[in-house]
Amino acid sequence: MSDGIAITGAKTLPFSFTLPVVGAAGALFGLFAGTAQGATLLGVIGGAAICAALAWAALSLAGVERERAVKWGVIALFALAGLLVGRIAGAIVGALFGWFLGWFIYWIGRGRYRMFLPPYLTAGEVLWHYTFRVICGAVFVFLITPILVVMPLSFNAENFFTFTPEMLAFDPEGYSLKHYRDFFTSADWQQALRNSILIAPVATLLAVSFGTLAAIGLSSEHVPFRQAIMAVLISPMIVPLIISAAGMYFFYSRIGLQGTYLGVVLAHAALGIPFVIITVTATLVGFDRSLTRAAANLGANPVTTFRRVQMPLILPGVISGGLFAFITSFDEVVVVIFVGSANQQTLPWQMFTGLREQISPTILAVATILVCISIALLTTVEILRRRSERLRGMSPG
Repeated sequence: MSDGIAITGAKTLPFSFTLPVVGAAGALFGLFAGTAQGATLLGVIGGAAICAALAWAALSLAGVERERAVKWGVIALFALAGLLVGRIAGAIVGALFGWFLGWFIYWIGRGRYRMFLPPYLTAGEVLWHYTFRVICGAVFVFLITPILVVMPLSFNAENFFTFTPEMLAFDPEGYSLKHYRDFFTSADWQQALRNSILIAPVATLLAVSFGTLAAIGLSSEHVPFRQAIMAVLISPMIVPLIISAAGMYFFYSRIGLQGTYLGVVLAHAALGIPFVIITVTATLVGFDRSLTRAAANLGANPVTTFRRVQMPLILPGVISGGLFAFITSFDEVVVVIFVGSANQQTLPWQMFTGLREQISPTILAVATILVCISIALLTTVEILRRRSERLRGMSPG
């Protein structure tokens, strides 16, 4: 037993179980490889047959004693096949699959998949245990693939939205920073960048200010109709964005804010406030109310109590909400199209225009920059979340 989990010893399982499982993994890989070559059915059948044959040879002929040599041999075999089919890029993909297959054969064939599972689990429970993880992994791959595709395409030396033969061959001539140079030298793109930098921070400041105050007020039990007020304040997250944008357009047109920077800032602040309210409210769940009462008993006024006692403890939630509000404002396009004018074109609006009116590969470079900014901000949010949990004693240090 280790930390309450039984470690089951590994043993070679019957081929009647191992070969179909390894063959199914090979069929899945063959599906993608065959589809890329225009022979889907052949790829599925060939992948299943080749992988099942390799599993039989590895477990019956080589055995566990030559496991390392078998793994390196499978890597070399698939790397060579990938090189013949897809040159350098194919060799890399083939080597990666060869590494996975070599590990998978012994992981399944030797029963290592059960080593760290409780021995009393049934076969159906073990199957669901790994099926659930495969489903989660597939969803993650589905979500992350567009990002992984866009980023290398932004270095394309040609004005194409696809990988050129030079890129697939890793030829230096196929890569260039021309799209990034276009972004930093184009007047239209730089104006859009200036608008985003001008609008997003101000909208974030307003969202943080109003959202924090609203969260603190709604956390008090004596506030009447708290649930109804909360539902109204977070409604921009629930109502379809196109409906909010249309409503803002008609309302701002009546009061003279349509087509102004102030109108766009207020619209983005309204979209960011729900994120601030939710994160700050979550932080206030673990807040000790006796601290504010103790500060009041010592003579501190409400402003001093908030600044010296409450704010330092809820600061991680406030910053997290502010980062979400900033990302929402920086990436938003629908509302700014309705509320703004040509003078308030932001980066997302310029990207939308580039896709609709002229296919500009500079969009790929801008998308990569925005992805990097979003990753940095979300990483900061996660660090602050863990710090907040440690401060409230919800997780170990």
